[in-house]
Amino acid sequence: MEHEILSKAYEAALILLDFQRLGFLAFGVLIGLAIGVIPGLGGIVGMALLLPFTFEMDTYSAFALLLGMGSVVTTSDTIPAVLFGVPGTAGSAATILDGHPMARKGQAGRAFGAAYTASMIGGLIGALLLAVSIPALRPFLLYLGSPELLAFAIFGLCMVSVLSSGSPLRGLAAAAFGVMIAMIGTDPTTGTLRWTLDLVYLWDGMPLVPIVLGLFALPELADMAIERRSITAESNVNSRSGQWEGIKDAFRHWFLVVRVGLIGAILGAIPGIGASVIDWIAYGHAARTEKGAEETFGTGDVRGVLASEGSNNAKEGGALVPTIAFGVPGSASMAILLGAFLIHGLVPGPEMLGAKLDVTYVMIWSVALANVLGTGICFAFSNQFAKIATIRQSVIMPLILSVLVIGAFQATRSWGDLLALLLFGLLGWTMKRLRWPRPPVILGVVLGGIVERYLFISVEVYGADWLFRPVVIVILGLSVLGLLRPLLKEVKASGGVNGMMSGYSTPRFDSNSIFYILFIAIVGVMVIDVLDLNFTARLVPLTVSVFAIAIATASFVNHTFRHGIGALGTEEDQRAKVARRLHMDLTADSTISSALVARRGGIYLTWILGFFLCILAIGMLPTVAVFVIAYMRAEGQERWRLVLPSAIGMTLFSYVVFDQLLALPWPMSLLGDWFPALRQIIPSV
Repeated sequence: MEHEILSKAYEAALILLDFQRLGFLAFGVLIGLAIGVIPGLGGIVGMALLLPFTFEMDTYSAFALLLGMGSVVTTSDTIPAVLFGVPGTAGSAATILDGHPMARKGQAGRAFGAAYTASMIGGLIGALLLAVSIPALRPFLLYLGSPELLAFAIFGLCMVSVLSSGSPLRGLAAAAFGVMIAMIGTDPTTGTLRWTLDLVYLWDGMPLVPIVLGLFALPELADMAIERRSITAESNVNSRSGQWEGIKDAFRHWFLVVRVGLIGAILGAIPGIGASVIDWIAYGHAARTEKGAEETFGTGDVRGVLASEGSNNAKEGGALVPTIAFGVPGSASMAILLGAFLIHGLVPGPEMLGAKLDVTYVMIWSVALANVLGTGICFAFSNQFAKIATIRQSVIMPLILSVLVIGAFQATRSWGDLLALLLFGLLGWTMKRLRWPRPPVILGVVLGGIVERYLFISVEVYGADWLFRPVVIVILGLSVLGLLRPLLKEVKASGGVNGMMSGYSTPRFDSNSIFYILFIAIVGVMVIDVLDLNFTARLVPLTVSVFAIAIATASFVNHTFRHGIGALGTEEDQRAKVARRLHMDLTADSTISSALVARRGGIYLTWILGFFLCILAIGMLPTVAVFVIAYMRAEGQERWRLVLPSAIGMTLFSYVVFDQLLALPWPMSLLGDWFPALRQIIPSV
């Protein structure tokens, strides 16, 4: 058996080394790198884009193309995460926590070097795990049922205690709110509509892309505009030397990279976990296990970049395990890859481990070679990528904002996507200013639907016995320990329970107090709204809502009445302490007055609203050109010789990538309604 496997692996390597197939692999890598750089797109878009082109290909070339693309999306998504604080895909959200602060310190090249090296190692670990584990993991993967998947989802939510810095109560409240957002729309068990505000847009739930871009991207761009700064204040980014330093960091912390690579590969093999969760789990693991991590993570610690990037590339190889072994897609993009199986007459399961073992190993080699090739390309252009960080905000802002708006619109291709982007942008900026952790919201959104669906199935199939399955007991035990850890630290730091309960005195109200009150009021209204629903439809939303109110109330009392310093102390009393700990929401504008922040923030909001109104009036592509020109001239008094090429280049880029290559629909404009003939000339009108 071992001889047969080695023989098939060698045969597959020779098949893939064919010049034409290597060409398809390289083309897939280039497409994947381009998609990863564009916020709002991801591997699933790339799979959908390339799948039709595989009909006339041989089986090996088709999977080389598709897996070449899918394997490197989470390599290049590091670029916007580090430079702009914008997650290129959901899998790079955790990279922002330390990657973006490094860029602001002029260490973008070092962050790139560390990220690319960790991504390559993680990708190779994922491919290796796939190569050796398909036969061995099959019985274990078949054992996992809805109770185990539910336990993994709960464990992911419990990571908020690590991701919330000195504010675990705020983190829990934010995560609960994220779960509530995930439950907007049609109840999966009864079909009942919940929290839809009578809007058809919300019937299928709130799409993830506008939420992620709103919470993370718009606030970063807003602060850049408010502070009138480029991404880094360094005028000369030395990315070459920094790049090699990042490579050394990856090998200096090789054991961490290997650990998170294994975490990514193993969790990627579990259907339903997803890339948007895996990097947070790996990041949380590093935050708990690395020496001094609690003091430095979130402020530009390269180990945080290594943890996130080493795991998110490894998951692709892991996700192929259940896809190949028994036809259960390990991720959304793997679901589309199953379409390629059908197109080429392949049946997932025993056949892929027997008669079609050569195809399986072509997939494995494709993942491995794509990671090496993608990393090499990123290294080759790292110097150019890092220098982007020095571009003036008046130049870079309209270009990035244009891509963000177009990317957000692709969630459901409706105006609701743009409104959601704006609303969550306001929420994200407010949370950032008030130092509320934002990552728990995304975790709640990603895992909320999974928790409800698997909870219903587990109770229906197993009753209360689902709680006593061995894997469930272990995972839930680790989850409870994760939740109790901040409380236990607080008790210890306070010298016991009595000491922890002391320190309360007369209340003091501030902007955070107002935010608490608004939060509790909004959740309270949502509670009232679900009371009239049937028991099945309201059970989980009501439970989560009440939990959110209880946690937010406790945090409000702690913030308003308690003035001591501890793990659960107020943010204002421990600001210096928090600044040294895991926190992605520290702003750099302490020298700017509140009045100036409000005025510049209002101007930035006006630009965004003007962007949306212009789209409504004349269409997306004309608006991109008008917006780039108007912003660069008004905000930076840039010269026409820079403004015009920027506007023309951005418009052509949007047309070629989104209209011609991706064939994405555009929002209809009033101008197009009035003059339909224009739509034959300008596609987006």
